[in-house]
Parts: sequence; structure tokens; C-alpha cells
Amino acid sequence: MIKSNEKFVFRLVLSISVLVFLLVILLNKRFFPVPEQIPSFAYLLPGLNALINGTCFCLLLASFYFIRKKNIAVHKALNLSAFFLSALFLISYVTYHYLVPETSYGGEGWMRYLYYFILITHIVLAAIVLPIVLLSFYFGLNDMRAKHRKIVRWSYPIWLYVTFTGVLVYLLLAPFYNFPN
Repeated sequence: MIKSNEKFVFRLVLSISVLVFLLVILLNKRFFPVPEQIPSFAYLLPGLNALINGTCFCLLLASFYFIRKKNIAVHKALNLSAFFLSALFLISYVTYHYLVPETSYGGEGWMRYLYYFILITHIVLAAIVLPIVLLSFYFGLNDMRAKHRKIVRWSYPIWLYVTFTGVLVYLLLAPFYNFPN
């Protein structure tokens, strides 16, 4: 039976996840008014986002290594670092998509299909991973190891895939950015 505080956490996680998902959709549909002039720092954000994703990918791999070595303290520190960086990524991503018009992929042939496959799986799994990562952290930080292990079987590989494909999306899209010098 689920305790009442766990029910609250599940509801909170669901609420946060839905709000983030709706915000991203509204940004991509240009629901919010766009500033007349784009600040120059905005053009640095895609590269920063790729750097953050790549760093998170490395932190997650290291975290897996240390939990296999039963070094829970390092595992926890690495995961908290990855979580913090992912929160920074989300802020940077939202800021970029608020300030800068969307860039379209201009590749052709099989590369176009590859790009859209990576992009679509990245987007779908990024939406799915947020609530399960939040629950993974809740269980882990509250020393509910059995529940933590059970959910991490899903959240870890998805989060790893999302961070890796985030870098790939940037690398594939970078030649098509139309940024001023």
C-alpha cells in the first residue's frame, strides 16, 4: 500500500512533469510573445546545452561504475551533479527556445531520416524520463533502496540515451544554425 506522503510525491512529480511538458510545447508553438531583439548570449545556448548533456552522460556512466563498486557516496554525488546540470539544461533550453526561432534541419537523404529518428526518440524519451528520474531521486534520497533499484532499471538507460542523443541532435543540427557572427 502506498503511504500518503508517497501519494503526495507522485502527484507532485506528475504535476511538475506535466507543467514542464506543457511549457516546452507552448514554447515550440510560439505561444509566448517573442522579444524584438535576440540577446547575443542566446546563440551560445545550444552549445552550452550540448556540453551539459555530454557532461551528464559522463556523470551517469561514472555513477553506474561507482554503484557497481558499492561506493554509494560517490554514486549519490555524481547523480546529484547530473540532476543539477539537467535542471540547468532545462532552464537554458527553455530560455533558448523562448528567445530564438526554431532551426530546421537541412540535411538530405538517409541523414535526414537518421536525424529525425534521433530527434523524435530523444523528444519522446525526454518527456518520459522526467517523472521517473524524479521518482528515482525521491526513492534514493529517502533510502528506499528496493523501490529505487526497481525504477532505476528504467530511468537510468532512458536518461543515458536522452543525454547522449541530445549531443547528437546538436552536432547534426549545428551546421544549419543561422546565427549572426
